[in-house]
Amino acid sequence: MFTIGDFAQYGRVSARMLRHYDAIGLLRPARTDPVSGYRFYEAAQLARLNRIIALKDLGFSLQQVGAILAEEVSVPELRGMLRLRQAELEAARTAADARLAQVEARLRTIESEGRMSADDVVVKRTGTVLLAELSGTAASYGPEDIGPVITPLYAELCRLLETAGVTPAGPGLAYYEDVPEPSGGSGRPAEGSDGKDAIVVHAGMVITEEALAKAGATVGDASGRPGTPAATGLDFDVVTLPGLDGAATVVHRGPMSRILPTAQNLAHWIDANGYRSAGYARELYLECPPDQEKWVTEIQEPVVRA
Repeated sequence: MFTIGDFAQYGRVSARMLRHYDAIGLLRPARTDPVSGYRFYEAAQLARLNRIIALKDLGFSLQQVGAILAEEVSVPELRGMLRLRQAELEAARTAADARLAQVEARLRTIESEGRMSADDVVVKRTGTVLLAELSGTAASYGPEDIGPVITPLYAELCRLLETAGVTPAGPGLAYYEDVPEPSGGSGRPAEGSDGKDAIVVHAGMVITEEALAKAGATVGDASGRPGTPAATGLDFDVVTLPGLDGAATVVHRGPMSRILPTAQNLAHWIDANGYRSAGYARELYLECPPDQEKWVTEIQEPVVRA
């Protein structure tokens, strides 16, 4: 048997914690000296201690830990519970990191108010492109809602292109639209679960008809309307995206989670130079290395004279 001090050392916990576990009936000593009151533990009790600490570290209360252990769950069941709790905590951490990124972007915007440079804004025409794309719906146009939707879309699109043997001919290009109104609707945009206006996210990659032909697919848009997905027989859509007659463009450097200062810089320029926005901005991903701090994205906002 081990003294409480030795057992605490092997379990990497404090003796005070073991006394507390004894007091609440969570981990009783194997023997308690009736005269001195000293507690003694057996090596086999380390297994229960390990379960207690693992469950507690994953956020379960001691009362919940006791209830779980009382059910005598098997090791596979315990592993499944721990993995589920681990996934929940990782999701919460990811959400917290995203919120912190948005706070940082908002602070940078506030700090730069009154001294935003618009020297790099250029108005130009953009060309028509053929896109392979996947689409999804985001709760709002905010980066905190766009990111969780567009990131997996691009991951899946790249996988599908590789499987089909279609090599992209240019960078990624994302564009956005309001969610179509349901027939007989109120005339207002659809709303996300938190009351914000939901939008459709299109994650596209520039391709060529030649690359599609090599993959055994052809572009056949029966509707004849630009921007309508074409039937190809592949697991992704193919869209002919019309160019913009006038786009106010600016280069954003860094992750898209920090796009706010760049977008508001562009808004100041548009307002100051006699233009108005004519729709959602497009995002042309010029450079997307693994380190997002090195990303280079051209923001293309359609504009017309005010």
